[in-house]
Amino acid sequence: MKTGYTAVALAIALLAGPAMAGETEAKKWVDTEFQPSTLNKERQMAEMKWFIEAAKKLQAKGVKEISVVSETITTHEYESKTLAKAFEEITGIKVKHDLIQEGDVVEKLQTSMQSGKSIYDGWISDSDLIGTHYRYGKVMNLTDYMAGAGKEYTNPGLDLKDFIGTKFTTAPDGKLYQLPDQQFANLYWFRADLFARKDLQDKFKAKYGYDLGVPLNWSAYEDIAEFFTNDVKTIDGKPVYGHMDYGKKDPSLGWRFTDAWLSMAGTADIGTPNGLPIDEWGIRVAADKCTPVGASVSRGGATNSPAAVYALTKYVDWMKKYAPKEATGMTFGEAGPVPAQGQIAQQIFWYTAFTADMTKPGLPVVNADGTPKWRMAPGPNGPYWKEGMQNGYQDVGSWTFFSGHDANRTAAAWLYAQFVTAKTVSLKKTMVGLTPIRESDIQSAAMTQAAPKLGGLVEFYRSPARVAWSPTGTNVPDYPKLAQLWWKNVAQAVTGEKTPQAAMDTLAEEMDQVMARLERAGMARCAPKLNPKSDPAKWLSTNAAPWAKLANEKPTGKTINYDKLLQAWKDGKVR
Repeated sequence: MKTGYTAVALAIALLAGPAMAGETEAKKWVDTEFQPSTLNKERQMAEMKWFIEAAKKLQAKGVKEISVVSETITTHEYESKTLAKAFEEITGIKVKHDLIQEGDVVEKLQTSMQSGKSIYDGWISDSDLIGTHYRYGKVMNLTDYMAGAGKEYTNPGLDLKDFIGTKFTTAPDGKLYQLPDQQFANLYWFRADLFARKDLQDKFKAKYGYDLGVPLNWSAYEDIAEFFTNDVKTIDGKPVYGHMDYGKKDPSLGWRFTDAWLSMAGTADIGTPNGLPIDEWGIRVAADKCTPVGASVSRGGATNSPAAVYALTKYVDWMKKYAPKEATGMTFGEAGPVPAQGQIAQQIFWYTAFTADMTKPGLPVVNADGTPKWRMAPGPNGPYWKEGMQNGYQDVGSWTFFSGHDANRTAAAWLYAQFVTAKTVSLKKTMVGLTPIRESDIQSAAMTQAAPKLGGLVEFYRSPARVAWSPTGTNVPDYPKLAQLWWKNVAQAVTGEKTPQAAMDTLAEEMDQVMARLERAGMARCAPKLNPKSDPAKWLSTNAAPWAKLANEKPTGKTINYDKLLQAWKDGKVR
């Protein structure tokens, strides 16, 4: 059956009888909140009855309440405020679903790993930690769990093949370590209404010799940023800026870079979902595709390579030249709402998680009929980028469970994780938070109907482009320890305390130092084993990363018409 239920399981669920505790509540939720769904109401009820039966086994073992945690985004707010309540009413198990900042999730996760005692029964943490989880062996392998201890608590309608992000949560051993809960990509955002103005098109073409459109390379992005900031200058009497970013010394500044910024410039090797042997962090792994051997160019890495330095240089230059002056003092959360205020013409580094907040009626960037004045598109590539490289970043917040935690509480948290990702509720959750995880939801009639008001989100997720955007990969051996190095070093380039080259040199050296400590401490598997230092010139190449410095880092700008881009997606092309 399409839902994944066996005939026996479905029959049991349907024959459980109207007296089953929780069924009345389930029907109430199915009839109201859990619409739309890709399942009809009969199959929704069958799925809910399975959850009721599974929960009974755990209640009999004394499980009455569990605690889980996630970062604070719209999707997780919906889970915490609405789906947790539904789960309790339907199954009888209370869920305390905490919402905290992403940095705090990582910190608490790291504390639990170090102590060996999980603070929560279940975690929604980024799949960026997949390399960490695989190497330390502290996180439960879901593949084995579903076939073994967790088999009786695994929804027969889970349908793993329907999830679009499981390749990002699968470790080098081919096993699943995390279950995707929400996904959003880092794309290019622009004011389609401004780009469509004939007077602006003519002025741009006259100055640059090519059409104003979606930039395909960083040269075009820079030209467009210059054009709106210094040529157009104002729209409707207000200043207009050709770029938006953030630069405050804050953990979110680190994500700004580890979220594939170097890869967009072309720092990594060719390969998807991440470059091999060098990934978008600039970390090289050995021939086994698992053992990190260095980040510095002197060890064969690329964190301080010409392409990486170029990426940091452009980030700083663009923010200071083309963004509002306040941008350098903003965090990720503070900068996020700015484009919706109507004075930003384009943004190269924009997360689709902001889609819901950018489509609210009455905003300067929303038309009277509810359609957006803006669109999203694939981000442009830097001059070092080559066909076959990772295109950009995709966040995959995923359910994660610790090995050795109380078995019954883990089973209950696993039940809740499956509940909030189940086909009964996943389409409605997608419509609320716009962070799709299932192919069936993406292809649904409800998404087709919503598409005109979502600025290209549906078209992107229905296209092959989505697979070219990927999270941090398995080259990173300890995400919490290494991620904290980025924002401190990048900030020094923003303030001018260091040149971009000096900042990246320090970052690369500090990453190597951390990996050296990990090598000495040992890990369950694939611990770092650093290459000896050598002349960086030995490694720089025109055939593979780390790439040698280009003589011309600003080739001619190239753009594409947005309608042609949409057609390319329909034709099965990335762009």
